[in-house]
Amino acid sequence: MQNKSRQQIAILDFGSQYTHLISRRLRDFSVLARIYPPDVKIDILQGENLIGLILSGGPKSVYDKTAIKYTNAIFDLKVPILGLCYGHQLIGQHFGGKVKSGKISEYGFAKLKIKNLKLNKNLKLKIKNYNASLFNKLPYNMRVWMSHGDSVVKAPAGFDILASTNDCAIAAMGDLSRNIYGLQFHPEVHHTKDKDKILHNFAVKICKARQDWKIDDLLTEIIKDIKKQAKNKKVFMLVSGGVDSSVAFALLEKSLGKKNVIGLHIDSGLMRKNESAQVIQDLAKTGFDDLNVVDASEIFLTRLHGISDPEQKRKIIGETYLDVAEEWFKKNVETIHESSILGQGTIYPDTIETGGTKHADIIKTHHNRIDRIQKMIKQGKVIEPLKNFYKDEVRAIGRKLNLSRHLLNRHPFPGPGLGIRVLCSESKINALKLPKLKLKKTALNCQILPIKSVGVQGDSRTYAYPLAVWGINNWNKLEKISTDLTNKYRNINRVIKVCWIRSEGMPKFQCKPNTYLTKERLNLLREINDILEQEIRKAKIYDKIWQFPVILVPLTLNGGESIILRPVESREAMTANFYKMSKSVLTKITYQIAKFTKIDAVFYDVTNKPPATIEWE
Repeated sequence: MQNKSRQQIAILDFGSQYTHLISRRLRDFSVLARIYPPDVKIDILQGENLIGLILSGGPKSVYDKTAIKYTNAIFDLKVPILGLCYGHQLIGQHFGGKVKSGKISEYGFAKLKIKNLKLNKNLKLKIKNYNASLFNKLPYNMRVWMSHGDSVVKAPAGFDILASTNDCAIAAMGDLSRNIYGLQFHPEVHHTKDKDKILHNFAVKICKARQDWKIDDLLTEIIKDIKKQAKNKKVFMLVSGGVDSSVAFALLEKSLGKKNVIGLHIDSGLMRKNESAQVIQDLAKTGFDDLNVVDASEIFLTRLHGISDPEQKRKIIGETYLDVAEEWFKKNVETIHESSILGQGTIYPDTIETGGTKHADIIKTHHNRIDRIQKMIKQGKVIEPLKNFYKDEVRAIGRKLNLSRHLLNRHPFPGPGLGIRVLCSESKINALKLPKLKLKKTALNCQILPIKSVGVQGDSRTYAYPLAVWGINNWNKLEKISTDLTNKYRNINRVIKVCWIRSEGMPKFQCKPNTYLTKERLNLLREINDILEQEIRKAKIYDKIWQFPVILVPLTLNGGESIILRPVESREAMTANFYKMSKSVLTKITYQIAKFTKIDAVFYDVTNKPPATIEWE
């Protein structure tokens, strides 16, 4: 039962990829926050000790027929209100302002200029340097994170414009007399360079939160929840070998005992080099030595034969994992009770990217969120002890369970494995049908490549082309080019730097037709990935990189294929910056890859998230 006397900030979820991050940030400040649907009944909010309200971002347009319905009476609650992105636009429209699609969308970093307001006669006070306390102790200029296509172009009556960017005149606004604020950018992500002060200022200075929400023993609470959900049921746990599933497996065994948890590792043939053996070794060192292993690589490859669509690949992989697991359990477990449940290492980004909340768009279907799993979840047949946490929190929990540093600090690896890092092509993309860019004559040596990848822009999924750029080696300049071009051209969601090509001059890449998942292509990528990992460990930068996808793509010059390097920096994977590798290390890596005769080119992805996802599929 919720303690009614405890202060609470309510977050209304309009489908943003970042909604859960808002509650996470407030939790870091020891402030209780709960997430509600936008059409929540007003008496529910009134029944809580509500001290503030935050309206999240979302993928829709407030002026469109698809606009999300919300409870109008939320604006009569007489508590401070903060709208973010879609929430900012909603406030603008609700109070009589004007919202429309911007001429230029913003995805990524933008430079925010905070205004110094003069005497406000209505408030009879002089605001010096900072607008109210929302921007308290923040500089006039700072980098913020944008992800939007629509903008507030006219502020409502009574609202002051608090900040702007070059492409967004009303990046922040506020009615200071009523403590209602709107921000077009996302302060909840770490890429906004405010050190979380904006949300802290809103919660503590404006809402007057007492900061009395404490989690004394996180591990104890999780174990308590596991026991409550599992009761006396057997748990069949699928352990992929990544950080999430390994920590979930250890949690379940600690909570329920080894006899009640049966762990199964399925070698799909889509794993990294020596992956299965390493997983067994790492878990055994910590006392979790009862993991079962089955080799199902032939089954996976057979089912994936002739499949090129990334969503279809993900769904097939998810279904095959379940089929193989069920078959193994039937053969190797004497009695399978109908009350048994499936354990998974799902974490929050898996959920939200698969449209995990009512108004969220599907960016990509994670293998642990296929329709079959969704039905089992509704039936109460799935237990996911980490589903509300992020990777950094999962690692912290793993440390409390004494799991090895090697296991916990490994780069995240997707459940579908190399199946989504080996891009496939059904037919040759006609270069004449590729979109044309109207760039200045003095601009870039560049070329749109005839392949597509998944992206996320304005909380919506994109499936668009990468732009290859020649002759620029400055990372900061490349980052600006990437941000500018992906903001301007909707049919481009990535910019990649050409590191090396097996030809002279500026070639025209072609997409190899009828290129699918095969043992040969998987083994090629496995070997390149292994060499690359050795190189970054030698250079002592492994721990500086959050995740390092290496992608094999059917881009050819001389009958071979191409490699795309995608190292990123992140904290929770909800947003990410491409990693700016030293020239010497990149040169060594490129040289090693160029030794493979089946590789025609090496590229380096210089796109942040958004507009690109971390993985290409």
